Amino acid sequence: MNRRLLALLGLGVVLVLTGCLGGSGPSDAQLSEDATYDWNTTANGTIQLGGDSYTAVYEVANTSALNLYQRDMFNNREPLPIRALQFRYPNGTVANASAFDVSRNAERIRLELPDRTGKVAYSVEQNGKAVRTATFVDGSYEVVLPPKTDVGVPILSNVAPGGYETETIDGRVHITWDDVDSDQLIVEYYLERDLWLFGGLFALLVIVGLGGGLYYWLQIRSLQNRREEVGLDVEDEDDDLGDRGPPPGMGR
Repeated sequence: MNRRLLALLGLGVVLVLTGCLGGSGPSDAQLSEDATYDWNTTANGTIQLGGDSYTAVYEVANTSALNLYQRDMFNNREPLPIRALQFRYPNGTVANASAFDVSRNAERIRLELPDRTGKVAYSVEQNGKAVRTATFVDGSYEVVLPPKTDVGVPILSNVAPGGYETETIDGRVHITWDDVDSDQLIVEYYLERDLWLFGGLFALLVIVGLGGGLYYWLQIRSLQNRREEVGLDVEDEDDDLGDRGPPPGMGR
């Protein structure tokens, strides 16, 4: 009986880890939340980072549905936890989540679009100074960083795929790709103050390193001087012995 119970518990753990018992995605209430989006985008996919959440606006053409997902820590697919879902028709009319036909399973949330042409927008909670998202549409992409953040120092940031350009507009860094052929975008950025902290820490380490090196060099020099002094004493004694001549009774 105990073995059967342990086996069932083990199976349950495996199912959870593989995502078979994963969540069902966002609720209808979350999808219907209010939000204000910037619809004046020029890229096929535009992601604006806000620090604690980000917004995504995708331009769709001749598309009937989108499957939205993210990767968990085991690289399994799970539904993307979107909120405040909206659709903008070509004539400028904006509809909320009620205009979509939404279905969910353990791997994705599927959006049946109200029109084959238009723009889809949603919000997602953001954890830390990094965003990883699948590329749900083909074409160009733009990622707008929060104010006072940057990706200019590679050791403090990471942007993938390559082939991007950066431009600062109204105090915010814009990262753009003309055409993304990767299935995932990764943007890891840093606060501008982090750069100063890193620079100060690096300078401190340099000073400590130089101080340690100088101390080590002085110790080596001191040891060399002592050895030289000892060596000179030995040479003097040898010279004295050589000048005394042969022992008594062994004259030349």
